[in-house]
Amino acid sequence: MSIVSAALLLFLVLDPVGNIPLFLVALKEVHPSRYKRIIFRETLFGLGFLIVFLFLGRYILALLQISRSSLSIAGGIILLMIAVKMVFHGSEEVFRSGDLGEPFIVPMAVPLIAGPSAMTMVLLMTAKEPHRWPDWLLAVVCAWFASTVILFFSSGLSRFLGKRGLMAIERLMGMILTTVAVEMFIRGFQESF
Repeated sequence: MSIVSAALLLFLVLDPVGNIPLFLVALKEVHPSRYKRIIFRETLFGLGFLIVFLFLGRYILALLQISRSSLSIAGGIILLMIAVKMVFHGSEEVFRSGDLGEPFIVPMAVPLIAGPSAMTMVLLMTAKEPHRWPDWLLAVVCAWFASTVILFFSSGLSRFLGKRGLMAIERLMGMILTTVAVEMFIRGFQESF
């Protein structure tokens, strides 16, 4: 896997366009002057979690005695579940919660940015080719940067695309993630046998 394909895959998994409605819901009680500061803070926390998994992922796998094929199958299943919800229900229903005031780490940094599928992708990349950690770090940072830029301008982008436009893009990303999830599952199954 190249750096570009890894960054693109992570970008799709991070799903910044699909997260726009969630960020708007999470920030609805926050004064608009604090939006950008909170978004930047939360995306930094998400990046931090992904980097921790990038460097410690293989040790976590070894400690838990989880094989790469099992991780690939589990990651494919999780990714498929998220992708199916994106296609049929919209991601807003997945993470809707009550009024919690200003969000801190949960739900924006984790699980919206550094969610199970993103962590699994990072773990899989380092588990398969640990010596390429600089490439994977660059891919994570590139995907994070692109996602952060989109989320930073989420309120304007939401007005520009409208509810239907956001829903269409989110469903398209869900379809792409569905194929990635099936591929992860098949590769994990093949590695097992």
